[in-house]
Amino acid sequence: MTRTCTATSTAPPEVVWALMAQPARWSQWAPHVRGAWGLGSPEVEAGRRGAARLLGVLPVPARIDAVDPGRSWAWSVGPVHLVHTVEPTSAGCSVSMTIDAPGPLMAAYAPVVALFTHRLAAVAARSTG
Repeated sequence: MTRTCTATSTAPPEVVWALMAQPARWSQWAPHVRGAWGLGSPEVEAGRRGAARLLGVLPVPARIDAVDPGRSWAWSVGPVHLVHTVEPTSAGCSVSMTIDAPGPLMAAYAPVVALFTHRLAAVAARSTG
């Protein structure tokens, strides 16, 4: 199952990109992610394997599948595949997260992805203004 969540931000695309592509900054908009390692530094790098620490306890294996610098990146976290995208607009940018997951995980995680897509857009806008 696949679902795309989209939000708009008044922040420039490069501000959103820095927040979404730098693992050290993920907790600023996704507080359930308490760290990540092996995925690239300062930004995610295609082909890297590592883990993301969820809820401060659980390390979940992750792999960066693809990166289009400044535009999008995709990763697999356990059985879930996520694509993060930022696109410029006349008023700032559009932020999207596409999730592909088995049915039960989709039902549980899609609302969280929607929430954090909007949170990322808002945190980026506040940081510029």
